[in-house]
Amino acid sequence: MGEAEMLDYNVPRGKLNRGLAIVETYRLLKEGDELSEEEIFLACVLGWCNEWLQACLLILDDIMDNSHTRRGQLCWYKLPEVGLHAINDGVLIKCHIHRIIKRYFRGKPFYENLMELCDEVGLQTSLGQMLDLIVTHEGEKDLSNYTMAVYRRIVQYKTSYYSFYLPVACALLLAGENLDDFIDVKNILVEMGIYFQVQDDYLDCFGDPKVMGKIGTDIEDYKCSWLVVQALERANDNQRRVLYENYGKSDSVSVAKVKNIYEELNLQDVFFKYGLASYEHLISSIEAQPNAAVREVLEWFLRKIHCRQK
Repeated sequence: MGEAEMLDYNVPRGKLNRGLAIVETYRLLKEGDELSEEEIFLACVLGWCNEWLQACLLILDDIMDNSHTRRGQLCWYKLPEVGLHAINDGVLIKCHIHRIIKRYFRGKPFYENLMELCDEVGLQTSLGQMLDLIVTHEGEKDLSNYTMAVYRRIVQYKTSYYSFYLPVACALLLAGENLDDFIDVKNILVEMGIYFQVQDDYLDCFGDPKVMGKIGTDIEDYKCSWLVVQALERANDNQRRVLYENYGKSDSVSVAKVKNIYEELNLQDVFFKYGLASYEHLISSIEAQPNAAVREVLEWFLRKIHCRQK
């Protein structure tokens, strides 16, 4: 397949929440000001850059996780005519992001900060992926390595920065703000990312693949997921033995045994209680923000996340 077909297959078929978040955040930050066509266009350009980054990361992540489906279709690398050529496709998408930013933002006062932001978030996400792989390898030797502290560290780097902080930071730069003035906002967005990933881990196990658009494989892939961490914290000796013997195996019997332990430990109820507590904590943190526009931005993000849990 050519480059156009590759981009069409991988970039625009998701919910586009990350890209739309940049446009919506910028609109909220500029509330009261009439946005010019150029301002709207540039916000959309950055939105698409975020979606291209998402596509790049998903292509590579699916290969590393040996995933089968994504967004209701076969993973890109699973297509017979693509295979491991998908690795180069992912790298190519990442390179295009820099070209797009140079084309449309060179000469803007925030250009250097924007490039540094994108590079830094790209590095953080790659480090998160590396940590995920290292921890998974260690977990195969000893499942007790999976702790909440380790889980939070993986998620912060692998998910929170690019999915939550990056869209808001891009919009702040577009609005002429200094990112150093919004460290508290960054911390809230990191917590939102963890809240989001916990939901994702729950849905990987208990969600409907037809609704999710993918088949969950966290158990088979030996992932340090929120569910297995919670199970290890609560399991008795017999339940822990079952987890050690069956977690990370791809046969349906082993997967069923792990899910049965999750149900015995009532992790579905644990998840909903966690979600309520996290939501209330985030609401409290958001209400403490002095900037009304920033509060509205964070509330918009939280609504997007919280509706997944209902």
